[in-house]
This record gives sequence, C-alpha cells and structure tokens, in this order.
Amino acid sequence: MAGKNIAKILADLLIDLFNAYYSARSNKRNTYNALKFELYYEHNLIALCDEIINCRYEPRPSICFIVNKPVKREVFAADFRDRIIHHLIFNYISPVFEKRFINDSYSCRKGKGTHYGIQRVNHFIRSCSDNYHNDCYILKMDIQGYFMSIDRSLLYETVSRVIIKNSGKINGDIETILYTIRKTIFNDPVNGCIIKSKMSEWKGLPPSKSLFYAGKNQGLPIGNLTSQLFANIYLDKFDHFMKQQLNLKYYGRYVDDIVVVHADQYYLKTVIPAVREYLITKLMLKLHPRKIYLQHYTKGVVFLGAAIKPYRIYIASRTKGNFYSAIQKQNEIARHHKPTKEERGKFLTSMNSYLGIMKHYKTYKLRKGMLFLKLSGWWWNYLCLKGGIAKFVLRK
Repeated sequence: MAGKNIAKILADLLIDLFNAYYSARSNKRNTYNALKFELYYEHNLIALCDEIINCRYEPRPSICFIVNKPVKREVFAADFRDRIIHHLIFNYISPVFEKRFINDSYSCRKGKGTHYGIQRVNHFIRSCSDNYHNDCYILKMDIQGYFMSIDRSLLYETVSRVIIKNSGKINGDIETILYTIRKTIFNDPVNGCIIKSKMSEWKGLPPSKSLFYAGKNQGLPIGNLTSQLFANIYLDKFDHFMKQQLNLKYYGRYVDDIVVVHADQYYLKTVIPAVREYLITKLMLKLHPRKIYLQHYTKGVVFLGAAIKPYRIYIASRTKGNFYSAIQKQNEIARHHKPTKEERGKFLTSMNSYLGIMKHYKTYKLRKGMLFLKLSGWWWNYLCLKGGIAKFVLRK
C-alpha cells in the first residue's frame, strides 16, 4: 500500500467492518460465537481491521454438520468473526456483479428467490405455448456436485478480473478487498474443522456432495454468504452463453438447477450436448447424467419445490412430506414436556417458513388439514394463526 493514504484506508475499512458486523449479527445474535464476539465487539473489530491491513488475517476453523431437510447436505458454518468478513466482501462487490447477472438467475438475490423463479418458469410456459394453445417443451438439467466441483483458482481469476476492471465503482481499497477474497476463496474449511454431527450421519451422502472428497483446490462450503454469491458469479458466463449464443429466450437458473422452455423439442435435444461441452471445457463442471428431463408442458415440471402445471401450481410431494415431518417433530416436543421459550421460537421459524412458501399456491385445504388434523393440540395453547392460515404468532 505504498504511496497510499494508509490512515484513510484504515478508517474506511473500520467503518465498513462495523457495517458488516451489524449485518452479520442480525440473524446470528443468539449464537455462542456471536455473543462472545459482542462482549468486546469494538476491540474485536479493531483487531480484525489491524489483521487485514497488515495481511495477518486467517479464517478460523468451521463447524461441520449434516442437515437432512429439504435434502441431505453437508454444511460448514464459519466462525462469526469470519462471517463478518463474508458480509464485508458481499457489501463491496455484490452491487458490481448484480448489474452483470441476467434477470433469470434467481438464487440469493434481492427481489428474486424461489417464489420469483417458480413464477418466471410458469410465465415461460404460458408465453411459449401462447397460453397453452401451442406445443412447447421443458428441458430441466442439473450440475453434478456443483458446490464441491467449483475450481477456486478459476473462480478467483473471474472475480478479481471484474473487480479490477470496475475498481472505480467499488467504494473500498481494491488491494484490501482482493486480499480478503483470496483468503476466503482459498481457505479450505476441511482443515481443522469441528465436526458436530455423528459420522454415521454422512451415510447416504454421495462423495460428490462432500468437501471431504473434493479434489485439490476445489469446492466451496455450503452455508456461507460468500459461497452463494461466488456460485452465481461462477455460472454467470454460462448464463450469458445460454441466452446469447444458444439464443434461449426462456431460460432460468437457481444455483445448479437449470430450466429451458422452447417450442422445438429437437432443438432442445441439441442444447444438451452443447451445455455438457461448455460446462466441462470452460468451467470444469459435469452435467448430471441422471437428472436430464425433457417433456411436453402438459406433463408439468417440478422446480424449486413446486409442481408447475397448466393453469395451476402445486406444492411438490417432497415439500408436503417435509412439512408433515416438521409437524411430527414439533408434536414430539409437546408430547414430552411444556415447550420452552426457545422451542416455541423454533416452532414459529419452522412452521412459518413452510406457510410462507405454501400460501402463494393452491394449498389452503392442505394447510388446513395438516395443521388442524395433524398438529398436536398442546401447541394451540401457546400459538394462534394470523391472516387465515398464513402465519403463526405467539399468544399474548
């Protein structure tokens, strides 16, 4: 940083770290790491700032565990201190990349998400078929072990090139930003990680979905804010290839789930090998050989937990099953003891997440049946429904 105003860089970085800290703690304030950091947060942020400026920052060990819903996944939860760095990076570079992303990249973007993606694919089908009067076909594809297959060197090259090119649009010191990005991308969370789940819980998880089996310099941890952003950045060129070079008007992607709608099924058959070749040669990724679906729109398509069919959208069977399992889990708690304040809070989070998704679709009878016939009567002593059957709130 020779020749630069170090004092100004230090002051600006400290302000940015405070803003990143407030963002990071918004959803993690009751965790042990967050509370520990918060006791002396001003001192800790100054120390973190000093480490970054003097290039001594090192990510701390992550906590590794398995989650089973909505599907079995391996998650690496970063230390709270490192989550602050993730928010710092996101705040710096997200605005630049957001302008580059296509509209139909739905994952982890403000104003997008699963509901938006479902509605867009429904629009694709209606528009391509002229409101169900003409033939059209749906091609759905999936990238095999996407997060575990991302090449970190290629990712950093892509990110750094765009940042340097747009340095005038980023409100921060570019060298400092690139330093924190390098430390985050090339950090291997497997090294020194703290495993919280039993080893038996990894049974049934394919090696392609575990960082413990990832190749050298490959893979990003599921669970980090930066991983979500970097996953979108890594496939951004692929999105433009699909839209511009293959001329696919009705194309959308959520992480590694790809959907294309087209009037010509034979053209869609030519898209498959083109996608396979692009992924392997440009991004070192593989198209999942057993997750390629090509069918007439009247058969519908399952996308992001919804079954999209002509004139209607239903919740997919897996989502129904997960909702029922969540209710059974809450019933077990109420059956054995009076739910604690923490357990009641978790009930609200779990149930309202399902209701928040389901209220957008034709699920009124399903929600009514599940909650009034399957949910234990003990829970109704503590909670009630608001807005019809749209949301649970605690009784006063």
